[in-house]
Amino acid sequence: MNDKGQKLWDKAKNIIPGGSQLLSKRSEMFLPNQWPSYYKKAKGVNIWDLDGNKYTDMSIMGIGTCLLGYANDTVNEAVKKVIDDGNMATLNSYEEVELAESLLRLHPWAGGVRYARTGGEIVTIAIRLARAYSGKDNIAFCGYHGWHDWYLSTNLNEGNNLEGHLLPGLLPKGVPKILKNTAFPFSYNDLTKLENLIIEKDIGTIIMEPVRNMEPDPNFINGINKLVAKYNLVLVIDEITSGWRSNLPGIYEKIGLKPHMITYAKAMSNGYPMATLIGTSEVMDMAELSFISSAYWTSRIGPAASLSTIEQLYEYRVPKYLYEKSKYIKDQWQKLSIENEIDINIGGYLPIPYFNFNYDQQSLALKTLFNQFMLEKNYLATNVVYLSYPHTQEIIDKYLNEFDDVFQKLSKIIGENSIMSHLKGPIVHSGFKRLT
Repeated sequence: MNDKGQKLWDKAKNIIPGGSQLLSKRSEMFLPNQWPSYYKKAKGVNIWDLDGNKYTDMSIMGIGTCLLGYANDTVNEAVKKVIDDGNMATLNSYEEVELAESLLRLHPWAGGVRYARTGGEIVTIAIRLARAYSGKDNIAFCGYHGWHDWYLSTNLNEGNNLEGHLLPGLLPKGVPKILKNTAFPFSYNDLTKLENLIIEKDIGTIIMEPVRNMEPDPNFINGINKLVAKYNLVLVIDEITSGWRSNLPGIYEKIGLKPHMITYAKAMSNGYPMATLIGTSEVMDMAELSFISSAYWTSRIGPAASLSTIEQLYEYRVPKYLYEKSKYIKDQWQKLSIENEIDINIGGYLPIPYFNFNYDQQSLALKTLFNQFMLEKNYLATNVVYLSYPHTQEIIDKYLNEFDDVFQKLSKIIGENSIMSHLKGPIVHSGFKRLT
């Protein structure tokens, strides 16, 4: 039973608008009325809820923030030391400079580094600097880039432009209407639409995720680089999700993109708040002309955690490990879905494998039932797995064995057309919805 977590979640929804600070952690996104919701301990790939139940996390792993697993000992030691020595002071922490030097060694084309503490912040800083350098307000974007006004303003334009880039149902309430027609989406691997946007909308900046779910077309990647040079654009690569789980320094290098700026957050500090912007000297110098400043961006914890994280990512060759395990999981999902005659599609170019049920209006109900059955086996699981280094082969194989058992049950239920009768609560949310 996980009664304490559910009761606390019900209380939270009445006093914290939206329930949680992060949409992706809402219980309704996983298993309404049943999800444990809160934890009191996390270690490796295990989580203990408020009732003392222990779960194996085969879901979002803190939204991909912990590539080295929860509460990594070495990172924690580095953080504890700077806490004991003083996390904040009138003077600056020397770790900021050490980290900047480390990041510039990883990115020899760059000349400057700035820090923040969240992905949304660091991307917004990048947009400010890009606009300052280009002298143009208008932006073309591809992918998910956070919650700030510059991004959500695209939904002030005609149509729901973020439908294919984020989640359905997002309204630009509170976003100044003067930002209308300043941010324009383009589709991944669609070079023609992008060039048309550049010409028609007087674009000065392109910001994009280098990859997410779709494999990049080499012609698209080469075309991006050529368009940037042809129209004298600023190219910002957002690796908040892809960064460091895919390649060191970033997957942009692996696929051949040539950015002016690149952003990292999430996995760079293994669960501690940290974000960085790395860019060419010319663009980064705009930070001297545009006021960008915040007290807690000088906190010592983030740089210390990042230095320790980078060292371990190299030492254990973590990106290579994650790719190998991701391919293994996808291959096994495919095998088990065929054996159990369940129709799913499988994807995940990054080491974040995912699957979707192909049953039209029943797909979300099946996802809910899958989550429910896996929770009963003490797995926090859904249709996506953010892999981390402590996901050992043994842990993965045990998960796949339980996955097979659940798929056997689902196969029978699908055949009987009795999905709804097995659900113990509402169907999961698929987009942004009010909770109260």
